[in-house]
Amino acid sequence: MPEPLHDALELYLRRLCLRTQLGRQERDAIMALPGEMTIVDVEHDFVRLGEKVEHACLIVDGMAARFAQLRNGQRGIVALHLPGDMADLHSVVAPETSWALHATTPTKIARIPHKALRDLSERFPSLALAFWRDCVVDASILAQWTLNLSRKDAAARLAHLFSEMRYRYAAVGALRKGSFPFPITQTTLADALGLTPVHLNRILKRLREQAILVKSLDRIDVGDPEQLAILGEFDDAYLQGLPKPDASL
Repeated sequence: MPEPLHDALELYLRRLCLRTQLGRQERDAIMALPGEMTIVDVEHDFVRLGEKVEHACLIVDGMAARFAQLRNGQRGIVALHLPGDMADLHSVVAPETSWALHATTPTKIARIPHKALRDLSERFPSLALAFWRDCVVDASILAQWTLNLSRKDAAARLAHLFSEMRYRYAAVGALRKGSFPFPITQTTLADALGLTPVHLNRILKRLREQAILVKSLDRIDVGDPEQLAILGEFDDAYLQGLPKPDASL
């Protein structure tokens, strides 16, 4: 098995184990999943709207956005996917896509055959439960995203997003001294938050001056996670079981 695929499956297994107790056989079965490795260029779609797919996409490296699209071609980002995320696990039971997936940076993915995932679900009921819970969390994140865009002001939207990202990166061991990767452009981030780039820059400047966070080219450094969570009205309950990030990280 290629090392990047092994590492991504290990991250995904860690995510599943946060919410479902899995035995040795189940863990070994996840680590043995086959995957076709592909590198997707920045700003390219790797799952298209309406496409009928036979695989789910595991993010190995980089970052991907899930989006919906209007008839006039305008897109709206509805989720961000990190390494270790099975970005469209729901496609196992709904293979004709109602969302699309897009690489926000050069992104390495593994295409995991639906058949392999269905076989595991049939062989191991605990894995079927783990996959189900993973889809439930995905839906919870989408619901929270909708609330943020429809009811929160600009600063709260940004603060909530970065609080969530901090939790999700910490859950897979990728938080380093309050810092985590965030390899997307300011324009893409502004679009995800429903803001103009100018408005986004004003908010980032204010948070930097308040020593709450600093955004560099491809990382976020959170200086005051408590204030960030307060500003974003962030409650981690919707993440359903992710451990709180260690204060020392």
